[in-house]
Amino acid sequence: MSRSYEWLPDRHIGVAATLAHADETIAQAASILFEYQRQPDGIIRLREVPVVTYSETVVTGLAPIPRKVPLLVADALVSLRNAIEHTIFGEIEHLDGVLDEKTARLVEMPAATSFDDFQEWIKRRQKNGPPSLHRGSELLRRIEGLQPYQRTKDPKDHPMALLASHTNHSKHRAPAITSVRLAAIHREDQSPPSLAEVQRLPEVPLQVGDVIARTPRGARIPVALFPTIGINRPGTTRWPVLMKELEDLASWVRTQAVPRLVTGADPPSSVLPARYDIAVGHTDERKALSDGSTFSAAQRHQERLQAASVRQNLVETLAAMDSAPRAKDIAAWLESLEDRDVLKRMDKLRFTSHYDEDFMLSNLDVLEGMRDDARHFADGSAQ
Repeated sequence: MSRSYEWLPDRHIGVAATLAHADETIAQAASILFEYQRQPDGIIRLREVPVVTYSETVVTGLAPIPRKVPLLVADALVSLRNAIEHTIFGEIEHLDGVLDEKTARLVEMPAATSFDDFQEWIKRRQKNGPPSLHRGSELLRRIEGLQPYQRTKDPKDHPMALLASHTNHSKHRAPAITSVRLAAIHREDQSPPSLAEVQRLPEVPLQVGDVIARTPRGARIPVALFPTIGINRPGTTRWPVLMKELEDLASWVRTQAVPRLVTGADPPSSVLPARYDIAVGHTDERKALSDGSTFSAAQRHQERLQAASVRQNLVETLAAMDSAPRAKDIAAWLESLEDRDVLKRMDKLRFTSHYDEDFMLSNLDVLEGMRDDARHFADGSAQ
């Protein structure tokens, strides 16, 4: 669908490129994380330790996270904050003209967690700040609407507060701090019928020496681990999932902050793309934006991880069926499919917590269809 972005003045088109650059940076981090999370030996090393009547599963090692990841994350977060700052600065120069250096230094996006803090921020700009940041201005109204204190519950968790906290930490102290987290765990001999029954673990970094399970001594109970990478929210003990934190902040900047700063109203229906080609020059930048995609790097990363897991499981399932091709041929067929196609095929399978003959027959038809597709692929490759 063509999008004209009539709400976006020419003076702000460059902000869309900043957002695309942030998405590209997140994509670089995601690519490194994908290889890290899918390494053959896993990222968590475990050992069974007998203790009287039971055994403990103890973490004995963690694969080190590549240092490039937190550096890229910090760069992406700074770019997202730049998109907001550039929008404000561009709007002020449009309204007030070119600013002198002293006035320009007072232009920024505050992240006030209280009304009083915001009033103090305004007060410091009454004398030397640009007219557009003086009390009663339209731009100031737009900025105020995006302040964390507008959220009465947990204003420090407001996207603007989080973005300011992350970027201040990375600029003045250290790059983003990341760590391996064990998001969830479940016994494979008791496959949960829904995600709601997976045992979710506390939002804390995994450490060598941590005990992640206790089982009766001598018992062999297979468990499935769901490791992820967390990012520390500076000044807190919170460790949300890294890619989700990036996605939430990037989406808020792109779909809420920038449009509201530009229009002063609810976000328009034509949403800015998460990415478009910024590696070439465009004679028609608006068309380039229209040709972009709102499917973000973080969303692609999640889709890629899900598809990789599905491929692994499907190889084992299909290879066990009658008349199935070799496992390596099934793997080659699955690799030839787009991630989204793999997930669409998986979505055709139906699951329930109780026996249902219709569901089982339906699933068998789906699996047989995939087996046949894999066999045709293998036969075609052999010719």
